[in-house]
Amino acid sequence: MNRYSILWADDEIDLLKPYILFLTSKGYDVTPVVSGPDAIEKCQQSNFDLLFLDENMPGMSGLTTLSKIKVIRPALPVVMITKSEEEHIMEEAIGSRITDYLIKPINPNQVLLTVKKILDNKRLIEEKTNSGYQQDFRELSMSFSDKLDWQEWIDIYRKLVFWELEIDRTENKSMGELIDQQKQEANSYFSRFIQKNYDDWMNIPTANRPLMSHQLMRKKVFPHLEKEEMLFVIVMDNLRYDQWKILQPAIEEYYYVQEEDLYFSILPTTTSYARNSIFSGLLPDDMSKRHPEWWAGEGEEEGKNEHEQDFLGAQLTRHRVEAKFSYHKIITQDQGRQVLAQLNNLYKNKLNVLVYNFVDMLSHARTDMAMIRELAPDESAYRSLTQSWFQHSSLLEVLKKLSEKKCKVIITTDHGTIRVKKPFKIIGDREVTTNLRYKEGKNLNYEDKDVLSCRKPERFHLPKRHLSSSFVFAQEDYFFAYPNNFNYYVNYYRDTFQHGGISLEEMIIPVIELLPRNSR
Repeated sequence: MNRYSILWADDEIDLLKPYILFLTSKGYDVTPVVSGPDAIEKCQQSNFDLLFLDENMPGMSGLTTLSKIKVIRPALPVVMITKSEEEHIMEEAIGSRITDYLIKPINPNQVLLTVKKILDNKRLIEEKTNSGYQQDFRELSMSFSDKLDWQEWIDIYRKLVFWELEIDRTENKSMGELIDQQKQEANSYFSRFIQKNYDDWMNIPTANRPLMSHQLMRKKVFPHLEKEEMLFVIVMDNLRYDQWKILQPAIEEYYYVQEEDLYFSILPTTTSYARNSIFSGLLPDDMSKRHPEWWAGEGEEEGKNEHEQDFLGAQLTRHRVEAKFSYHKIITQDQGRQVLAQLNNLYKNKLNVLVYNFVDMLSHARTDMAMIRELAPDESAYRSLTQSWFQHSSLLEVLKKLSEKKCKVIITTDHGTIRVKKPFKIIGDREVTTNLRYKEGKNLNYEDKDVLSCRKPERFHLPKRHLSSSFVFAQEDYFFAYPNNFNYYVNYYRDTFQHGGISLEEMIIPVIELLPRNSR
């Protein structure tokens, strides 16, 4: 354990000798001084891990001393100690970025608790986190089986994400490798679960199935439109559940999370299939049959998400939902600023849909740009980039404005993404799709293992270009690679974030209902 150094400034320091001796006996080095100028001088001469600072010292006050020390040592944790309980002093001290606040008379255990909370916080949290995860690790591993239902898989995924984020917050991340291995094991079982159940979900009306993409608007959005309330639906393309949990604290400054639910993306887990399904309320083969003028299939040059607004309007009409609505897709900063400027006009609509494409662009940029790969080498850094974007985004500004107007908000996504690591050889002709996590074509050649084969696309309600077309989906963290230039291809795409296939991260995704804090 490190031996920490503490500076204690108090004009009655002699009366504090019992406290200093107590801390010394607990392994801390304590340097006493009797005034603000002495404390400043010591900070100029030496490095300290913590400063106890009396607020009411003659000559230079504690608050004045604090402001000068913050210039010299801006990262030094400071605990203000005072006899006064006056609110304005507390507020001024807190506003000056103190770490903690103690009111005299103090006792030794209170001082020790403060020291441990500040100096030993990371070590204690890491020990507690590792111990908690080790206990839950066994329970989680024993829960993996081929007999789980979709709700149990949601519960397992919630737990895995919880521990992944808790371990990520620890200093040494000593359990990081273990949680990665457990996620891999979970994905192996989950892939078998999807293989066994997906066909039934698509074809048996009485099957025990989860909420899926084509049901999302009808189940989660339309009930709000039946009430006299305005609703904003924000679709963040490619947002994983762990990324939502990272964004949640910033959003909760302005909203209560009224409901946090998880639903299942359809296959393929891509924008062109899953997001069109959300807005149309239809499965892909029904989209292509009912609205061939809007559906762009595999191999077509037209953009595959150019008609989401049309699909949404048709779905509202089909379900006899009378609601004036708007739709905006935000890809650039300028588009984000335009939406922010138009908010007063949007308040006239009952439903406003905002689609933000940044997270999807981030995953593609990470594949194509070496610099982004360096910035986001793993899931932790990938989450951090998402968080950094959000904190400086027009989306956060939009959410702030909506909270002031007491607007209810639903945040969701169309699919997630997974970091792929293992190549899977596949052979196809020139018309085979280019996606790394699923392939569609008429001449697919591959070993029929570690993939989900769909030789009859109509069973998965997928349109097909040719009578002999089939789909094949990568599972776990595999990605498809062609034998030609295999090593180059594998090295280029390994450890990139991809979507389209079968994994917990891609298929189990969040839908969040938010209530503005000032609406209660």
